[in-house]
Amino acid sequence: MQPVRQLAETLRTLADREHCVFAASDLAAAVPNCGQLPVLLSRAVKAGLLHRICKGVYLYPVRDYPMGDLLYHAAARLRATEFNYLSLESALSDEGVISQIPMNWISLMSSGRSHIVNCGDYGHIEFIHTAQRPDDVAGELTYDARRHLWRASVRQALRDMKATRRSLELVNEEVMHEFV
Repeated sequence: MQPVRQLAETLRTLADREHCVFAASDLAAAVPNCGQLPVLLSRAVKAGLLHRICKGVYLYPVRDYPMGDLLYHAAARLRATEFNYLSLESALSDEGVISQIPMNWISLMSSGRSHIVNCGDYGHIEFIHTAQRPDDVAGELTYDARRHLWRASVRQALRDMKATRRSLELVNEEVMHEFV
């Protein structure tokens, strides 16, 4: 069987609404005898089987996929081996502590290096390095199952804003004092 067809059948069988964003390494397991994975993935994108989100991360389009969660799912796949959590403006905006909503941009604290990942038309994922260990902030994090990521509390997000010297101009002081 041709590798693209083998990949298509595997994805058709395994992918669903909750699991349709894949790292290249995930897709390699679907076609173990393929010697040229980058060529196979390029062909799969050209054939419309996959959509490239950013380098090394692909979307298998399924019906009813919540496209608003795509950057979050991509971030979870990009740094699956690192300690990451949603924080900074992304977490504060979701809780109504800042009035503006970052459009097509999410910010995460990460044990990996700081880096901004360009996801083309989908937006940007900003990873900010933190030396904090999971044990240090565990009490301030909750798991967001919809987005497949840990999320900082407002208190932790504000600490992260100060630690990274981000502007606090957009922070609603009245709402902030409720959480601190």
